[in-house]
Amino acid sequence: MCGATRGGPSLEGIDISKQAVIQGIVLRDDEPVSNAYVRLLDRTGEFTAEVPTSATGQFRFFAAPGTWTLRALAPSTEAVDKQVVADFGLVADVEVSV
Repeated sequence: MCGATRGGPSLEGIDISKQAVIQGIVLRDDEPVSNAYVRLLDRTGEFTAEVPTSATGQFRFFAAPGTWTLRALAPSTEAVDKQVVADFGLVADVEVSV
């Protein structure tokens, strides 16, 4: 897998007791996708935020506690939605395959 670490970026220096963290990696054929975007949609489907994936396909959001939808958008593929629950003190570590 090209040396990429599964899951989201390092949490070093982040006090997760005060954060609701949603993070992960976007994969295609078990390889990280560096030229993707991940959107964070609230429980009604409204757009809240968007981040590009890193060179290793990773992404991170700091969100309010609750149920969210991640929408991964990558070239030459359909959008992929994945539901995730965030809460203070927890890290929702998500793999999204496109």
